[in-house]
Formats: sequence, structure tokens, C-alpha cells
Amino acid sequence: MDKSNLILIGMPGAGKSTVGVLLAKALGMGFLDTDVAIQAAAGRNLNELIDDYGLDGFCQIERDYLETLALRGAVIATGGSAVYYDSAITHLGCAGIVLYLCVPLEILKGRLIDITGRGVVIEPGCTLEDLYEKRIGLYEKYADITVLLADQSHEQAVNKILSALPEDFRKERKPQ
Repeated sequence: MDKSNLILIGMPGAGKSTVGVLLAKALGMGFLDTDVAIQAAAGRNLNELIDDYGLDGFCQIERDYLETLALRGAVIATGGSAVYYDSAITHLGCAGIVLYLCVPLEILKGRLIDITGRGVVIEPGCTLEDLYEKRIGLYEKYADITVLLADQSHEQAVNKILSALPEDFRKERKPQ
């Protein structure tokens, strides 16, 4: 299959959306934030969707969206919960390189002041630490490449990701 996409996975606050836009620009690729696309299609923000449909209902919406996504030559920033759906991540991975943006928990704590206000798939009573422990193994399982990001600027993060990508992938997509 054509592995022309980069699929970004990782915790909320890892920089998938922000760094993803810059990465797409650096590689001359399109960009899609799946959370934004789901919100646009529904005409409601993630919090409203979770409130209206519950966690299970929202997860079904997200899974259905990811399983039918068909793009070429794009950086795709997924929601942090995308790794809950084996079929969806497998589908995305068939069309691209799955890249895990790994950010230490302590840094995420500083970035995520109000985790419930972000529309995060998290069970009532769970903490950020609980969520991190639940997801880290899934991110590692599905990642083709893991890039540890800590205190880098956005530009430094992009450069670190670019250097982690296979050389042939970079060469095929680098704008002239």
C-alpha cells in the first residue's frame, strides 16, 4: 500500500496539532486534525459531543470517522483516544507511518490545566496520570516511530521529527 501519510498519535497536549501543521508545511504535505474535522462535521465541539452521546457514543463517532479516512500525502493529527480502536489505527497505518509524539507526564501536567475542558475521552474520576498509564502502552504498540519531545520549541520538535523519518520518505516529500 501507499504509505504517503504521517499519522501523529500521542497524549492530549503532546503537540500533534501545532507541530503537525508545521511538519506538513516543512514536508509540503496536506494537514488534517481529526478532532477539528469531527467537530466541523457535527457542528459541535468535542465536549458537546461527549455530553450529548456519552463516552461510548463519541468513541463510535471517532472510530467510524477514522476507519473511513482516505487521504494521501497528509500529516494527520489524531485525537489522543484514536489508539483505543485497533481497526482504525490499523486502517490509518496501512496508508502511512504512525509517529508517536511522546511527551513526559510532568510536561503534560503543565500544558493541560483543564483536561476535561478539552473534550478528552476520559472516564469520570480518572486523573491525567491514570489516562497516561492507560494509553502509553497503546501508543507504543501502534507506533512505527517514537519521538521523545520535552522542552523543545515547535521548530526544534519539527526538526527532531524530520530527522527520525526514513530518508526516502523525507526526500519524496520535501518541497523543492
